[in-house]
Amino acid sequence: MTARWTSVQAPPDAPPPAPTTVRVQSLPARSHFPEHAHGWAQMVYATSGVLTVAIEGASFVISPEQAVWLPPGVPHRVGSLHGAEFRSLWIASEVARPLPGSPTVIRVSPLLRALIIEAASLSAEDLDAGYSGRVTRLILDQLRRAEPIAAALPWPKGGALGRLCEALYDDPADTRSAGDWGRELGMSPRTLSRRFEAEVGVSLRSWRRRMRLFKAIEMLGGGLDVTRTALDLGYGSPSAFIHAFRTEMGDAPQAYLRRTSRA
Repeated sequence: MTARWTSVQAPPDAPPPAPTTVRVQSLPARSHFPEHAHGWAQMVYATSGVLTVAIEGASFVISPEQAVWLPPGVPHRVGSLHGAEFRSLWIASEVARPLPGSPTVIRVSPLLRALIIEAASLSAEDLDAGYSGRVTRLILDQLRRAEPIAAALPWPKGGALGRLCEALYDDPADTRSAGDWGRELGMSPRTLSRRFEAEVGVSLRSWRRRMRLFKAIEMLGGGLDVTRTALDLGYGSPSAFIHAFRTEMGDAPQAYLRRTSRA
């Protein structure tokens, strides 16, 4: 049903953070880092595109307005379904102690985003001048102030439900019912619904609604207008899409775009 994913190996000689390091990498579509863990904390973030982050018992997709905080030693996988500009902020464990002790999805403020981009561009001269230390302190201050959120898109661990979610994410206008998908995946509609809710934490219907709005953020941020986005997502009209977007996000799409472009 879907194409296979490709493993991407991290640089083997990456030094531990002292006290922070920003790794910069582009992830092609359907690529991922295999499960691994670090002896330091990590903030998983993408400046563009979306990332899939999987930890024990949970898996979700995050947009550039969100990041995943991982304490030291947490096994995780990171990938991207459609490609992303990946930023990985590593933080020494002793510096990370005041920060959350469990994996957390956080909201990325415009200032934190700018600081991460700045930290990734620093030169040796900046390090010698002490500027890097000031940027690091501001990043840590922003992380302490970051707002935990539940807005990430939950994602199955893989298997049949993973293939189902990939297919719907690729074609959010897909109208097939739970019965149609059950036949496709070799299970009854009731079994599909029960397994989906048990593994993902929400019903398939709720997930599809959230996925469409999450996808809308990706499409609007990529330059599509509201009408094209609404039709590509399968809404009957732009007004139906605008209503759903405002109900979930608190802003109409146009207001959301103005706010994020200012940020």
